[in-house]
Amino acid sequence: MPEQKPTPTHPYPVHGAGLGLRRDLMDAMRASPPEQVDFLEVAPENWINVGGARGKALRHFSERFPLVCHGLSLSIGGPAPLDDDFLHSLKQFLDAHDARVYTEHLSYCGDNGQLYDLMPIPFTAEAVHYVAGRIRHVQDVLERRIGMENVSTYAVHDGELSELEFLRAVLDEADCGFHLDINNIFVNSRNHGFDAHEFLAGIPAERIMYAHIAGHLREDDDLRIDTHGEDVIPEVWQLLDEAYARYGVFPTLLERDFNIPPLSELLREVDEIKRHQQHAPEAHREHVA
Repeated sequence: MPEQKPTPTHPYPVHGAGLGLRRDLMDAMRASPPEQVDFLEVAPENWINVGGARGKALRHFSERFPLVCHGLSLSIGGPAPLDDDFLHSLKQFLDAHDARVYTEHLSYCGDNGQLYDLMPIPFTAEAVHYVAGRIRHVQDVLERRIGMENVSTYAVHDGELSELEFLRAVLDEADCGFHLDINNIFVNSRNHGFDAHEFLAGIPAERIMYAHIAGHLREDDDLRIDTHGEDVIPEVWQLLDEAYARYGVFPTLLERDFNIPPLSELLREVDEIKRHQQHAPEAHREHVA
């Protein structure tokens, strides 16, 4: 059975500010462990069944930092059957590294092969039931509650629900957690012409497990590409501030996958997360490290 919902006294699996652990960063992080990083994130697909020196390197970090896992290939909305062999390997990995939480994208990434991209699910009632059933299956196999992330999109299928309505319906029917991506709200608001503040006001905040913040590429005023390869822009920091003011401080991780600068530069943005958490309204600071 899935784990119980977080309690009001300890609602999150981690706390503070996090950083995505990339192999390019490992030597620098071992040489000078970053004190401002409260938790690390890995994509389990990149590490399952990895042994030798690389496996020992990951163990070094998972023994010293709380670890969260954000998957890449579950394809929760895809037409192909879920891969139970992969799920059992994933469970072993999560257990072996005492992962605090596992999350995935509310999207699909292939049928019987990987598209290496995140494709939008039609926002229909039929899709809600289909996806929620698959999430429940994953939770049963993993024996833990998982989280689903709101994803960036560039074209969406015609559907009877809005993105927000679809998101809420899936999370409610599956009774799973929510992996909030602040940047994706902003990107989609520009790409599809909705109000990011109204979207933020309607999220199922009681289900938040942790959040991502990231940079994106501006192709045009109405086309933003979620690259995770640039610095976070002021408008996205402001949306994070609004989220903290509305819902209290929740754990937030800097997501940087491309154009990765030296560790010292990344840590400046982790420090920025910390500053925003510390400057949140006083009543909402109880989960700041």
